[in-house]
Amino acid sequence: ALTWCLIMFFMMPYWHIYGKQNLSNEAYQTTPAKFGAKVQEGIDQNKVGEEAGLPIIHPPAGSDVYMLARLWQWWPILELEKNKTYRLHLSSMDWQHGFSVQPININMQVVPGYEMVLTVTPDQAGEYGVVCNEYCGIGHHTMVGKIYVKE
Repeated sequence: ALTWCLIMFFMMPYWHIYGKQNLSNEAYQTTPAKFGAKVQEGIDQNKVGEEAGLPIIHPPAGSDVYMLARLWQWWPILELEKNKTYRLHLSSMDWQHGFSVQPININMQVVPGYEMVLTVTPDQAGEYGVVCNEYCGIGHHTMVGKIYVKE
């Protein structure tokens, strides 16, 4: 058991660096009102359309992109460019949510009062589903969002 514990202990840094299992990110304290204002500003500046009543935004490459979680919705829909880098800011307006991008393996916790920031560079065009993977109430199963990656 000791040998196995030591193996697992030394594999953790390896998985973090080479396995892309744990994203390096930044976190800042915020309030739902402040973060909501940032999201709305991004929508006002970068809106390109709507889908099912949700705004679709196409931010410029290299910019800060804001997406919020609230019962039971990821808002807004993002339209990003392939091989361009973005700083994705995430926060929750109400409960703890899980940010999971499918079919790639991005998972992180999104909690109220904190703005999580991660740097993303999509390398494949397509439609990606954003799923909440933390139970957040009766409508949890409907909490899905989208990220489009264009050529």
